[in-house]
Amino acid sequence: MSSFETFQTDLLCIGAGLAGERVAVAAAAAGFETILLSLVPPRRSHSCAAEGGMQASLGACCMGQGDCPDIHFEDTVKGSDWGCDQEVARLFAETAPVAVREMAYWGMPWNRVVAGKSTYFKGGQQFEKEELPENEGLITARAFGGTAKWRTCYTADGTGHTLLYTLDNKVVQLGVKVHDRVEAISLIHDGQNCLGAVVRNLTTGKLRAYLAKATLIATGGYGRLYRETTNTVLNEGGGHICALDTSLVPIGNPEAIQFHPTGIVPTNILVTEGCRGDGGTLLDVNEERFMNVYEPEKAELASRDVVSRWMIHHIREGKGVKSPYGDHLWLDIRHLGKEHITRKLREVYEICKNFLGIDPIHQLIPVRPAQHYTMAGVRTNKDGAAYGLKGLFSAGEASCWDMHGFNRLGGNSLAETIVAGRIVGQKIAEFLEGYEVTFKTKLVSQAVARDRERIERLIKRTDGSENVYEIRRAMQDELMERVGIFRHGDDLQKAVDNLQVIYARSKKVGLRSNGLGANPELGLALKIQGMLRLAICVAYGALMRTESRGCHSRDDYPARNDRDWLNRTLAYWKNPDDDLPTLEYEPVSPVFELPPGDRGYGKSEIISADDKDEGKTNG
Repeated sequence: MSSFETFQTDLLCIGAGLAGERVAVAAAAAGFETILLSLVPPRRSHSCAAEGGMQASLGACCMGQGDCPDIHFEDTVKGSDWGCDQEVARLFAETAPVAVREMAYWGMPWNRVVAGKSTYFKGGQQFEKEELPENEGLITARAFGGTAKWRTCYTADGTGHTLLYTLDNKVVQLGVKVHDRVEAISLIHDGQNCLGAVVRNLTTGKLRAYLAKATLIATGGYGRLYRETTNTVLNEGGGHICALDTSLVPIGNPEAIQFHPTGIVPTNILVTEGCRGDGGTLLDVNEERFMNVYEPEKAELASRDVVSRWMIHHIREGKGVKSPYGDHLWLDIRHLGKEHITRKLREVYEICKNFLGIDPIHQLIPVRPAQHYTMAGVRTNKDGAAYGLKGLFSAGEASCWDMHGFNRLGGNSLAETIVAGRIVGQKIAEFLEGYEVTFKTKLVSQAVARDRERIERLIKRTDGSENVYEIRRAMQDELMERVGIFRHGDDLQKAVDNLQVIYARSKKVGLRSNGLGANPELGLALKIQGMLRLAICVAYGALMRTESRGCHSRDDYPARNDRDWLNRTLAYWKNPDDDLPTLEYEPVSPVFELPPGDRGYGKSEIISADDKDEGKTNG
């Protein structure tokens, strides 16, 4: 048997974005040895692409006056369309202000309150506000969708970038080891305990074994399952695949996929919600506003699921702008002025100049909803401990912790990475205190051997010669066309059927390259079956959920059904030979501090949980 490198540590963090680094900081500060694994140098993680801000109820700016965790909690629950775990949402809202100030203490350059009068825009109209002298220098905030107060703390429109650099400095200060340009391809476990991971060195192609008392999955979302996504090429669901392939760990709410209203056309790069929060408007082919007609109260600042649906509806009504890349709408920030755009929306300015060749100070930005976020993830409890395997944890977008339910509010993602990272990191430190585990060399060697055999079969084309890139494109097209913003049972059934056929093809992939060294074709080939399993979980979970809730909008079941579907999907892949996941369900929340009701935006019929008419019960 070939030899392989072995590393041993207390905590192994798979993923070195904001959630992974914040967990690592908590564990290292408690005295535990920690290793961070990353596909890229940590400061190039997808977290750095987050632009708009991080929600926390500080209430320092005049438009956030009176804000508190209670209001933040209520906004989060309503945003989730009552699909979140309210115990977790409460924990999050209470901790967020502490986490924001802690980041400031570590050097985060938050934008601050400037006392005196200034102007702001809402719905394209200019208003005046006055900041109090006693709040001068406190952390300020901007408006974001679905919120009752201005609470999104920010640094211009590069908040993820500055958060990541600040946190990475802390990682270095604490001596956390970072192994970059590596990818975890499977978990090592004995059926009860997670013991680490098999990892591929992306430079040399060689395999390593990382053994750990605790393992964290913090690999971000799986947006690259879709053709049109704001996600980086890193977000292919690698961590989710590792968890699902154990047959013991479920994916929570796989059907909960968020589309962001403003991906630029044709590249799908995100322009921040901060554009609309700062007063930008959406325009149609006639350069007329429409969100104020559909949503008179919130307009452009309704929640993302609602705005995305109205945008697609408006395009279907013939009001889209024709282009070689399909119909789109316009985002207008021209009225915000040169100073505001180049200071507080400078990344948007640079993206438009570099990728579209337009000047947003004077020109409209072509936008269309694109896949953006997965509320789905490795299902965990409130401590971040994954279901099914002791010693396995998850945090950030990779997890279904589940504070987002069926729709995430803008600004709550960056907040979750820092807040959940803080909480889960502390819980992992408590778990590690006095915890011991036995690493059996035979078990580890067998795990590495299995993955080495997978690689050899791909290189030798033992199972076939299917083109992995063609299979990925077929999967992405299927999800994009039939499991998108609007869904219907017939389309979902066809998607499931077609994805099963594509999944069968994925088992016959063979490399065209030699598979040696730094080889992206091999990297994708190792993941493609897992990506198809995830895609089938998304489509099948959506097919079986016969209601509309948040981002999950079904034309054939338009009502939110609290009577039958106030629960969470748990998708297991229990047998490698299966071509469908096993779906189980659990109650959506152990407590209902805020009983189900109307969100205050978005139009939908609600079947009350108190309705005693006969209906299908799920879990």
